[in-house]
Order: sequence, then C-alpha cells, then structure tokens
Amino acid sequence: MSPQHKPGLDLAAIAAAAAVLEAGGLVAFPTETVYGLGADAENPAAVARIYEAKGRPSDHPVIVHVAPGADLAHWSDDIPAEAEQLVAAFWPGPLTLIVKRAAHIPDAVSGGQDTVGLRCPSHPVAIALLGTFKGGKGGLAAPSANKFGNVSPTTAQHVRDEFDAELGSGLLGAVLDGGQSDVGIESTIVDLSRLATHGPVLLRPGHISSEQIAAVIGRAPAVADAAAPRASGTLESHYAPHTPVAMQHSDAVGETLNRLLNDGRRVALIHYSDMPPASASVRLDADPHSYAHALYASLRTMDQVGAELILVEAPPTGPEWLGINDRLRRAAFGSSGILQQFLSA
Repeated sequence: MSPQHKPGLDLAAIAAAAAVLEAGGLVAFPTETVYGLGADAENPAAVARIYEAKGRPSDHPVIVHVAPGADLAHWSDDIPAEAEQLVAAFWPGPLTLIVKRAAHIPDAVSGGQDTVGLRCPSHPVAIALLGTFKGGKGGLAAPSANKFGNVSPTTAQHVRDEFDAELGSGLLGAVLDGGQSDVGIESTIVDLSRLATHGPVLLRPGHISSEQIAAVIGRAPAVADAAAPRASGTLESHYAPHTPVAMQHSDAVGETLNRLLNDGRRVALIHYSDMPPASASVRLDADPHSYAHALYASLRTMDQVGAELILVEAPPTGPEWLGINDRLRRAAFGSSGILQQFLSA
C-alpha cells in the first residue's frame, strides 16, 4: 500500500498543504525525527520566509527533504558512491547527507555554501506531502518548526504553540498533524562533500550511529573539523527551553536537588533512575530510543511548570546515547554558572 493511501492520512489536507507550498507559502509537517517548517527549496523568496518565521540567521543552512526515489542528480552534480550506498541502506529515514550543491539550486538553502543537505523522511505524512508537492519532483527546505534555538517540536500542538502569531497572520499556512514523532531528535548529518581530503565526517549525531554508517560504507565518519560545512543544529547553544538547564551525573543529582529544594528553589527534574521528589519531574525510560522519543516533549513540559532550573540526570555515555547527549549538552550550554550561583547562595 502506498503512503498516499495509508489509512489515517488526510489526503485533502495534504493536497491543500502542497498547494500552499507551490504558491510559495510555509507548511509545518511531521517527520519521524521532529516536525519541520517547510518551503519550496527552489524558491528563494519562500525559503526566506522560513528564516523570517524562525528568526534564523541567514547563514545557517537548512535541510532539503525529498521524496523516496528522488533524482539526487537534480540537487548535486557530485553524488559519490558512498551517498548511494547510504541512501539504499537508510532512506527513507533519519539520515541527512551533505553533498556538493548543483549550480542551479539556490544558495538560500545552504547559507551561501557550495553544499546542500539532503534527506528523505520516513513519516507517512511527510512522504505523502513530498509525493504530492510538484508531483514528487520537488524538494522542501525544512528546518525544525520552532523559533531558532528553541526546543524542537515533536507534536503538531508544539508547532501551534510556537507559531501562534504566524498562523494568525498567515505567514504559516498550515500545520499537518501526524501524531508524535517516533524518533524524537533530529537526523544524523554526515558530510560527504570532501571525501577525497577528509573522508566522511559526522556533523551531527542522531538515531543512525557512526557504527551503522561504517557497516555500510566501510569506514566510520570522522569527528567534525573546523573547515567542515556549517549544518543545522550544530551551534553550541541550541535545542534550549527558556528555563536554564543543568546536567549532573546520577551520583550528584540527589544531593544537588535536596540542597536546592531546602534553599526554597523551584527545581524541575528529568531523570531515569530513582531520585528524591522535585518541584516537578518526569521520569524517562533508561532506553536510548524511548528516551529520545520523549526528550523534547519532556523539556517543553518542564519549561512550563514555573521552575527556576531544569535539572537533568545525565544519560549514559555509550554510542547509542551520543545524539541524546549532544542535544542535552547544547540545551544546557551556558547554564552551568546559574547552578553554581544557586548552590553558593
């Protein structure tokens, strides 16, 4: 059964959303990772509306989402064999490939760089939308559907909460509801644009691990270097709620929590092992896939309880936790001083 006919898809809403996109408007849609804020990737004015709605710096690239079986040669004049192997292994799925950008593709999608990020999402609503938009031959520039730097949305309601004003003004034309995103954190990003000099390079960890990539192309991606292309979600501070976030190892969280609560501080707690009661808390499963699925929704919930601090029990450090720890590190960036200030008061 094709995605367009999968039970539960609102085909009329998808067709209407595709029409908005073809007219140069913005549509938020679900993917298996997070919800994306989409525009026609080959319409610079439409892409500019993404940056306007998000408050995103113009030099910060976006990812182009394409339909299954898309002609990658339309987007790049240099598709290496490694890209074809990874596409065959992981698309549709949560993997973005950075390749050289074809000359006719607007540089608005790459922040002025000569590269482009390509991904084929696996969510049935995203696949149906991409298959309808331009008859399946177009691409949607789609960063996460949130204000720049904020926690990414994993439900349609998160998007509506974030872009209430833009929905009211018509800047955001539609929000397609596909339920909660299954993966819950953004795609793995691998740079294949400099294979001859640097080999494959991991720009952002995610659900698909370096080990899985190595099993397909015969070598693990290297750590990002200073000359690597800029990519979505790689700034030091990102994925952050409004409430400061602090992370501590399991053996320190209980003592810190008790000290802060005894001092009258309002502390929200995200944890996976047994901990003392907090002002508000959510306990996640000690499984990386379940944890990732619930992480952003938990951060958003704890951001709304009136706490002065969100204290996070640091997850394990195994390779399957790399993407989660990356997101939490960026969410907590710059907040360590606040925790120390509270503890020394």
